[in-house]
Amino acid sequence: MKDIVLIHRNVRMFDNPALFHGSKNQDYGVVYLYDQNYWQANGKSKIQLNFLFDCLKDLDQKLKEKNSQIHVFSGNYLDLQKWIETHFSESMIHANHCTDVGYFRDDFNGFRDHFLKKEKIKLYSDFGIQVKAPNRDKWAKDWEDQMSKPLLKEPYTNQYINKIDKPLKPLNLFLKDRQFQKKKNSSFQSGGSDHAYILLDSFLKERCAGYSFKMSSPHEAEHSCSRLSPHIAFGSVSIREIYQKLLRELEISGYKKDLNSFKKRLYWHCHFIQKLETEPELEFNSMHPMADELRQDANNELIEKWILGETGFPFLDACIQYLRNGGWINFRMRAMIMSFASYNLWQPWQKTSPLLAELFVDYEPGIHICQVQMQSGVTGINLPRIYSVLKQSKDQDPNADWIKAQIPKISNMCLDKIHNAELSDMYFEKLVDPVLSAKKARETIWASRSNIEFKKIAKDVYLKHGSRKRQNARF
Repeated sequence: MKDIVLIHRNVRMFDNPALFHGSKNQDYGVVYLYDQNYWQANGKSKIQLNFLFDCLKDLDQKLKEKNSQIHVFSGNYLDLQKWIETHFSESMIHANHCTDVGYFRDDFNGFRDHFLKKEKIKLYSDFGIQVKAPNRDKWAKDWEDQMSKPLLKEPYTNQYINKIDKPLKPLNLFLKDRQFQKKKNSSFQSGGSDHAYILLDSFLKERCAGYSFKMSSPHEAEHSCSRLSPHIAFGSVSIREIYQKLLRELEISGYKKDLNSFKKRLYWHCHFIQKLETEPELEFNSMHPMADELRQDANNELIEKWILGETGFPFLDACIQYLRNGGWINFRMRAMIMSFASYNLWQPWQKTSPLLAELFVDYEPGIHICQVQMQSGVTGINLPRIYSVLKQSKDQDPNADWIKAQIPKISNMCLDKIHNAELSDMYFEKLVDPVLSAKKARETIWASRSNIEFKKIAKDVYLKHGSRKRQNARF
């Protein structure tokens, strides 16, 4: 076997650099490494793994048409390294770059460095991320260049039947051994490129109508948002293909405002991942180091009630229940959920972030972790924004119909009492006074930002991570 293609999160046939280039010799094997410890790492969860399995099954079926298939290696990258050295020491390894949690990074980097020394591995860019010598002044241009490159075709047909011995297993046998089966009628999204293309086409042509304002409502966003986020996170469709289809649709669409709004979010997607790529320590440390002094003590009881949706605030709890039931909720509500934990409950984001991440099918570490820090006021370069749960309740669900659908036991309660979280003994007791807790948080945050040393460090943070498209930094 001349080539080994490693699949991690780019699980697709089309516009997949590692798969395309790795198949050119038409003598290749496709390997997915399953590491149980990885799926127990920061923010990872079973619902994400289930979505990935969907994607892998879809890719495996398509690869069989190319006389190939996915084999699963169980273990870590050091185990895989030893296996390759023993059985396929002359093979060239092909892999797409991935910005992921620290466990993956540390594990993969050792594997990568080992084979780089032997000139036996080729790594390919993805997402428009600057891997070497990150430069924010050039970032936007580099991103446009990456997104404008021609799309890669499907992989070449394998001319050889590669028999790969144990411990690898064909994907179908691996999933059979794990008894993988999704619940019927599950409200969680299904993975795979076919589902991604259906969503993309329906969004670009129809569902995007009103996207620019409907995205704020948890009820309307369910239909009006693209819902492509898990497919982008696991790579069942490339962001470059999405971008190029979007540009073509913009030329003829009657929804230009909405599609331009979506276009900005493709840019911001990579902008945030770049932060974690540039500074991996952000997984555990605040972007502005002085901000880690703000919240040093965690209250596990408060955190548990928050993540279970038992805060005493119906709209917030409804959002969390909705998220727990389907693995997705719109961005504004994600921000509000995190804002409440960090400002009203005053809990350290390092404790709450992974718990929230586990609920998202579309968990993308670079985006999630950096957004969590923004909503916690610890970046030093973004204005602190404290969401009012009571205001969001009235603004986003005026008649409380959506709240009642998520929490049926309060469906007969008075509208004002639901919005103002005044349900007495009929519901959970409120964890905090929303007004007083927000006031205290605001005063504490702004007092820390007035420090001269804080402002000095914030300028350095901006040079490293700030967007150059818009001067939104505040020092």
